[in-house]
Amino acid sequence: MRMPPKLLADLDSLDLEHVQFGPDEIQKHNPHRHEFALLHGVFFRHPENGLIAGFHDAKDDGFWARGHIPGRPLFPGVLMVETAAQLCSFYWRVQFPNEERFFGFGGINDTKFRGTVVPGDRLVIVGKMTSLKPRRAIFSCQGFVRGTMVFESTIIGMVV
Repeated sequence: MRMPPKLLADLDSLDLEHVQFGPDEIQKHNPHRHEFALLHGVFFRHPENGLIAGFHDAKDDGFWARGHIPGRPLFPGVLMVETAAQLCSFYWRVQFPNEERFFGFGGINDTKFRGTVVPGDRLVIVGKMTSLKPRRAIFSCQGFVRGTMVFESTIIGMVV
């Protein structure tokens, strides 16, 4: 029998009501714009324990909703992972504010989708930094909707 993955953080202990960094602050650090600014807010960033948590609010007018899947819109798994990558990029950019080079995808590992995200859902993403260097970072990430894990992945970011 497969055991559920260990949670990166106890969701009940996190303040998921207070947004520490909104879209304007995120755009100061992340280059994503328009429909690809998928990270809508960051609840907190705790460098002392390597944790960060943020969110994406799935809306019925999202660019993906009309065609993925007509009559039953689902937020694509690849966009869940992209949102997690943007959260990790934000963490890295705040840590290295003077770095001018682009920090992007270096890879993803061990990605599993465990549920769906539909319009009206808030996808909460928790990331835990496992390695942080000026040229590369690795984060374990988990995404939740109403407290239920919908995906997990290891995100690798690198200067490109």
